[in-house]
Amino acid sequence: MFGPRLKPGILGGLLLGTLALAPASNAEAEPRVFDVVAPFEIGGADPSLSGFIFQRMQIAETLLDVDGQGRTRAGLATAWTVSEDGLTWTLPIRAGVRFHDGTTLTPEIAAASLNKARGKPGVLERAKIETITAEGDAVIIRLTEPFAPLPALLAHYSTLVLAPSSFAPDGSVSTVVGTGPYRLTLYQPPQRLAAEAFADYWNGKPAIEATTYLAAGRGETRTLMAESGDADLAFQLDPPSIARLKANRAVGVLKVPLPRVMQIKVNAGIPPFDTVEGRTALSEAIDRQGITAGLLRAPGTGATQLFPPSVENWHDKDLSPLATDPERAVARLAALGWTPGPDGIAQKDGKPLRLKLMTYADRPELPLVATALQDQFRRIGVDAEVSVANASSIPAGHQDGTLQLALAARNYSLVPDPFVTLLGDFREGGSDWGSMNWDDPVFHKAMAALLQATDPDDRKRLRHEIAGILQRDLPVIPVAWYEQTAAITRKVEGAAIDPFERSFGLSAMRWVP
Repeated sequence: MFGPRLKPGILGGLLLGTLALAPASNAEAEPRVFDVVAPFEIGGADPSLSGFIFQRMQIAETLLDVDGQGRTRAGLATAWTVSEDGLTWTLPIRAGVRFHDGTTLTPEIAAASLNKARGKPGVLERAKIETITAEGDAVIIRLTEPFAPLPALLAHYSTLVLAPSSFAPDGSVSTVVGTGPYRLTLYQPPQRLAAEAFADYWNGKPAIEATTYLAAGRGETRTLMAESGDADLAFQLDPPSIARLKANRAVGVLKVPLPRVMQIKVNAGIPPFDTVEGRTALSEAIDRQGITAGLLRAPGTGATQLFPPSVENWHDKDLSPLATDPERAVARLAALGWTPGPDGIAQKDGKPLRLKLMTYADRPELPLVATALQDQFRRIGVDAEVSVANASSIPAGHQDGTLQLALAARNYSLVPDPFVTLLGDFREGGSDWGSMNWDDPVFHKAMAALLQATDPDDRKRLRHEIAGILQRDLPVIPVAWYEQTAAITRKVEGAAIDPFERSFGLSAMRWVP
């Protein structure tokens, strides 16, 4: 075990005074260290708190994995099968896998780890699990009701499989001993950790032999570290930083659309948005390409449907794209009885179409876009007053019924299969971040069918049906797809961004000779 070598400059200044788990050996023998900087703090060792860090740094693994298109694939389990009634799932455990402390992975250990995760708040609550047991060479999960997206839950970071030595006598997680290609060598929450390549990794020792992680909240700090070489991978950058880094020959910039969408939550109980025509008019007022190119500096990310092309299972290329057409929007409102008043604001029966558009400043781009939307809505006769409040105001407005419009960023990859988030957001009666006063019996029937469907063709057909209804009815109105951005040193090859934000891709990289 080695102590991480500190680079001079910004990174060294930030990390002075820290203590490694073991002393550094001779500097001449030390491996090259790949340094990662991102905005995410380490909240604790328990996967329910910060499992996403340990998953992204490839320190611990889940029973199942997800590829870059969102398709489930084998992980610590080599396969998964479900009984005809949808209640019993069988997951054979991969043979020859060792934890970082030398313990061999067994079905018993995997089942015990999942049962500990099940006892804490997390995604396993979504499925009605009766038991998780080990039988023969497999983990067996029995449900009381069918839940077809269970594989996505078993790929979520809160279900990381940990060695028995990770747990204190009271069952809490005291350290992270996983099976990943990297073994934890330094753990100093909330800011940093270090890891080394695990020689006995079941899928082969990675080429990058040593790595560190630093949580740096300020985007400017991450940019400076990338520019100076203090960070080899700087994650989540703002548009001005990207422009600067593109001029730096030592750094490459990576971008990929994410299953995170900037969208307008619409109270479908308020006229004229209680009709598809009214919501469509609001959508047609939006200049998505102007907003994404001019404000977000991310041309081409205008959301022409809910999910971007990178979310292969849910993006339907055959859907008619959401379009900008203010003149047609005015005509739609007029057909509903809303005609321009003396001040240009649409009115009906003498009542002007004045609404409050709520958003929050946690994501600094949201108030900017809200202001642009205010101007675009006014052009079709909708007077939207922008209100910048706390993010919690949106669920509160949903609960007390006062919310009219809200601009928010919604992450549909909180669980690797977006269907799990859709289940909550568009359930009957609506939800805090999803639909409000909108229900469609055909939609709910399709969702219920997809919840139980296991045949791939049936699942594909139902996904397209669901996507089509959301596109037609617009219970939420997509505005822009988010891009994840990262700066990567040109000293490595094989770097890529995972659109489902599960991995930094360390094990796929190697130093350029």
